[in-house]
Amino acid sequence: MKKREARNPTTIRLRLKATPDGPPPHRRWGGMIWFLLVLPLHAFAATPQDEARARQLFTEVRCVQCQSESIADSDAQIAGDMRREIRADIAAGKTDAQIRKELFAHYGDYVLFRPRFSMGNLLLWLLPPLIAIIGGAILWASRRKPEKSGDYALSADEEKKLRDILKKHD
Repeated sequence: MKKREARNPTTIRLRLKATPDGPPPHRRWGGMIWFLLVLPLHAFAATPQDEARARQLFTEVRCVQCQSESIADSDAQIAGDMRREIRADIAAGKTDAQIRKELFAHYGDYVLFRPRFSMGNLLLWLLPPLIAIIGGAILWASRRKPEKSGDYALSADEEKKLRDILKKHD
């Protein structure tokens, strides 16, 4: 008599047999699923030129969470999302200007380290040169030599009053 194996009632065993058409179904489907998962990876494989473009753009874009770092240097999750978005845009064939415009539309002017020139930030662009010009004008005006003062001789009456005041304090 054959001993019966003790089975766990929660365990389900499937016995898939090979069909006359080929391997068991789980092997056919497993290979097909693996093939379908690996097939689209070529779409994400960047050429060296695309990767260089992406890395250049990463240095031009500010991390909206860190605010003082570029997304190339930031470890924040939003920076990773922005890097993936830029790579996807490059893979889609967008130009750098289109990508910057899209980032500006989504995150605002602050996201770019080199903000665009517009009427809204005209004061920010003109204020530094204006301060330098005004400072230079002030330095130029203060470099002139002062005029010599005139000779102020005391009259005899004033000299007498001065001697009297000095005698009182001695």
